Amino acid sequence: MKIRSILGALVIAALPFTSVWAENMTPEDIKKLVDEAVTKRLQEYERREGATERRESTVAPQSEPGIGALPEVGRERRAETQPALSFSSSGSGRLVYAKPFVTAPKAILGGYFDIQYRSHRKGVIETGGFGNGTTNGFDQTRFIPFIYADITEHVKFAAELEIEHGIREVSDNEISLEFAHIDYLVNEPFNIRAGILLIPIGKFNLLHDSPLNDLTDRPLVSQFVIPSTMAETGAGFYGTLYPGRTSKLDYEFYVTTGPCGYNTDGSPRVSEGNGTKDTRQRKCASEDGLDINNGKAVSGRVAFSPMLGVEVAGSSYYGNQSPTSYNPLSITAVDWTLQRGPFEIIGEAAWAYARGNSRAIIGNTLGNAPGSLLTGPQFNSFNPLVPPPQRMQGFYLQGNYHFMPAFLNKLSPKRFGEGSTFTAVVRYDRVNLNMDNRAESQGQLEQISFGLNYRPVEDAVFKVSYQYMPKAFNPNSGERIHDGALVISAATYF
Repeated sequence: MKIRSILGALVIAALPFTSVWAENMTPEDIKKLVDEAVTKRLQEYERREGATERRESTVAPQSEPGIGALPEVGRERRAETQPALSFSSSGSGRLVYAKPFVTAPKAILGGYFDIQYRSHRKGVIETGGFGNGTTNGFDQTRFIPFIYADITEHVKFAAELEIEHGIREVSDNEISLEFAHIDYLVNEPFNIRAGILLIPIGKFNLLHDSPLNDLTDRPLVSQFVIPSTMAETGAGFYGTLYPGRTSKLDYEFYVTTGPCGYNTDGSPRVSEGNGTKDTRQRKCASEDGLDINNGKAVSGRVAFSPMLGVEVAGSSYYGNQSPTSYNPLSITAVDWTLQRGPFEIIGEAAWAYARGNSRAIIGNTLGNAPGSLLTGPQFNSFNPLVPPPQRMQGFYLQGNYHFMPAFLNKLSPKRFGEGSTFTAVVRYDRVNLNMDNRAESQGQLEQISFGLNYRPVEDAVFKVSYQYMPKAFNPNSGERIHDGALVISAATYF
């Protein structure tokens, strides 16, 4: 009514200046003329307002990131205070979008990727049963998407999906959750974590990303004695304390699903050829993927840093790996990091004890009496007279030197400027996967690696290294060999 009154007044005010006013018109004619003019102006006004609203409704969804192709769903559900999700929501076709992140996205997606080429002197690269292996080849080793979300100020979520050898068929590659956990932050000294957890045995199992490491291959001790990457389902707590003015103490403690140390026929999964690799749940043959004996494992790590650039840590893991007896697997490790200027010395040592692993367990279907020694080629292809191992150990020591030649910086400041660096690396690896066997065994491995890498930025790296292996093992032929390999790779976070 207000708009109609304003338009009517404007029309009457304009009448004296029109040719119509010069004619002899009755009051009824004037009223009719005014009504027609007001109606026409009002219709034009409504058309203009409707067009403006349509334009605004078309543009509005583009200014709301996270809605995507569902602007109406987002506009319906968006409010200053979101109602709690419940079964009271209406609209059966759109219930699949009744998620809080549709209207208020809070997750971050990232990850890392690596690719490598390696050339060996001997045919040690496995070919799935075709011949005796190959000497060289490309491999897209890992593609790891990472998801992180701030649920609230105190609730955090993080997960990594591990895809290894992704070019191969599903039967030959590995797709699994590397970790996925929810954290409830209480304070810095004490926080709660639950989910699929990285087991804190040594430092490398926690920090194993390809772009972080200065050599392509993981240390031998972190492959066979500590089965990196080792992650199990469970819960626990972690935190940081400051015992002194310059010192720091970090700790983690978890209770998780126990190790899977035996196959369904009772044969041990800890072996001289693979160490403890196959005791992880992701490698277990059990159909449900849960504890094989209702037992749990405990693990923990304490790291002390007396000053910046120095850290020493101790860690341990303990859990029963047998479904019918008490045959626990224990792993103990120490790790260290020393940094001063461009120099860095890092390393790790670990000891594993699979008690009773060399003897048959109760309920086995192998034809061996419980407690008898397990001998034969099915348990040790290198020496059939030697039973599976109980004790194993290993270590690595690595030195890094970071540098940037001045002439390269002058030659191309954009490529070799601030943030880019070269690293010269040398690492010595040694493991013994059957300390009970005093004779030469397939589990005695030794390796010396020399490498050089270039980082255009800290998050991306191009690596080249040569590995001299005076003690190596050929998985295709089951023989001890001397080998050497040239390895070239690239890795980056994204």
